Amino acid sequence: MLRISNTVEIADWEIEFTQIRAQGAGGQNVNKVASAVHLRFDIPNSSLPPFYKERLMALSDQRISKEGVVIIKAQSHRTLELNKDDAMQRLKTLIQGAVKQQKVRRPTRPTRSARRRRVDSKTRKGKTKALRGKVDP
Repeated sequence: MLRISNTVEIADWEIEFTQIRAQGAGGQNVNKVASAVHLRFDIPNSSLPPFYKERLMALSDQRISKEGVVIIKAQSHRTLELNKDDAMQRLKTLIQGAVKQQKVRRPTRPTRSARRRRVDSKTRKGKTKALRGKVDP
C-alpha cells in the first residue's frame, strides 16, 4: 500500500514490478543478478481520484506514455528491495508534485531607492573601468 496523502492510497495490485538486469559498471554482480526494477502504473485504470488522474495526464513527463502508463526504472541500489522502495518513492513524488498547487506570481516593481542604488553602483563600476588602461609616461 502506497500512501500518497491522508485520503489517497494506491493498492499493491495496481503497481506492477518487473525485474531487469541493471546497466553500467558493477562487474560480475551486475551481469548475473537482476536487481533493477521497472515499475509500471496505469493511471486511467487506477483507483486515484479523477482530479489526480487529470493532473497526471496533463504532465509532460517522459516517464508517462500516451496511454497513461507511468514507467519508472530504478537501478541505483545493489538489492532488489531497495530498488523497489526507490521506485515507489519516485512514483509518490511524481504524483504529489503533479497535484501540488503552484503559487500565483504577482509581479512587483523595484522601489525608487533600489533603482537609485543600482544606477549608482553601475556608475561606480563604470568609473573604475574607465581608470583601467594604459598609463601615459
